[in-house]
Amino acid sequence: MEGGKQGRVLPTIRLKRVYEVPGEEDGFRILVDRLWPRGVSREKARISLWVKDLAPSTGLRTWYHREPGKWDEFEGKYFRELDGCAEAVELLLKEIGERGQVTFVYSSKNEERNNALALKNYLLKKF
Repeated sequence: MEGGKQGRVLPTIRLKRVYEVPGEEDGFRILVDRLWPRGVSREKARISLWVKDLAPSTGLRTWYHREPGKWDEFEGKYFRELDGCAEAVELLLKEIGERGQVTFVYSSKNEERNNALALKNYLLKKF
């Protein structure tokens, strides 16, 4: 971890599909989806925090599902949504900063471009 532009220490944010077996290396697990993942019990998911209010809106999520090639546009729209949730973002930044290392848990099949990665990118710009 190193110092960020806001004087905060840059955390380690890992990404992991909720369908993967939780591991000790995951540490504090944060579910970053608006909907609870299908077929996964709360016990099995081992979620420490659920930030459904910071997940993409239903409209944006369904749009991106139909237009997966528009990653940059999705990320920009999602960032604007997050800009409108300043208080919740600040609380999450504080939580992550206190933990130092967290794992964002998501259900998307796309492991390379998903809302967890976009949220990570957004938050790291805030540190």
